[in-house]
Formats: sequence, structure tokens, C-alpha cells
Amino acid sequence: MDKVFIEALEIECVIGIYDWERKIKQPIVLDIEMAFDNRIPAASDNIEHTLDYKAVSKRLIQFVSESDFGLVEKLAEQCCKIILEEFKVSNVKLKLSKIGAVRGAKAVGVMLERSA
Repeated sequence: MDKVFIEALEIECVIGIYDWERKIKQPIVLDIEMAFDNRIPAASDNIEHTLDYKAVSKRLIQFVSESDFGLVEKLAEQCCKIILEEFKVSNVKLKLSKIGAVRGAKAVGVMLERSA
């Protein structure tokens, strides 16, 4: 299956369980792979036939920046749900990285794979 990907989409949001985390915005980074049959848009050369990665990015930026979850697991699950339901993707792989959350590590987070 073909894939459409979005790599290193950085968004600031309220995320975390500690009191100090509830008062600030922190960066998270999304890496996304979405199953999509590329043959139709390749044949037509028409954006209407594609999985519009700009539209997916804008929707996730809007959702994540307005979100207020305690756990990265919940945020990642909701992002997958949006992609599957709103963009009619059959399969999505999503990596959510919380930057600087653990001393000595660049990032921590979760990787999910979900199907419609």
C-alpha cells in the first residue's frame, strides 16, 4: 500500500499531568504515515483526488493546539481518530514525541497504528 506522510509536524499544546505542565504550552512533534492508493491522483494529476497532507496538517494543528490532555496516549489516540474518520484513511501510523520531557532524552512519547 502507498503511504502519504507528514514528518516532524511541531505543535505547541497543554499536555501533562503535573501542575506546572497545566500552566504552559509544550512542543510535541507528530510523524504520520497514512495508507492511500496513489494511482488515481498520479493518473489524473488533480489535487481533488489526493489525500491532502496540508488539510490533514491544518486540522491536526487546530485540534492539538486547542487540546488540554493529561496523557500523550490520549492525545495520540484522538489524532488517529481524526485522521481515520475525517480523511477516510484506512490505516494510520502516528508517532507523538513530547520534546524535552525527560532529562537526557531528546523526546519521549508513543507510537500507534490504527485501522478503520
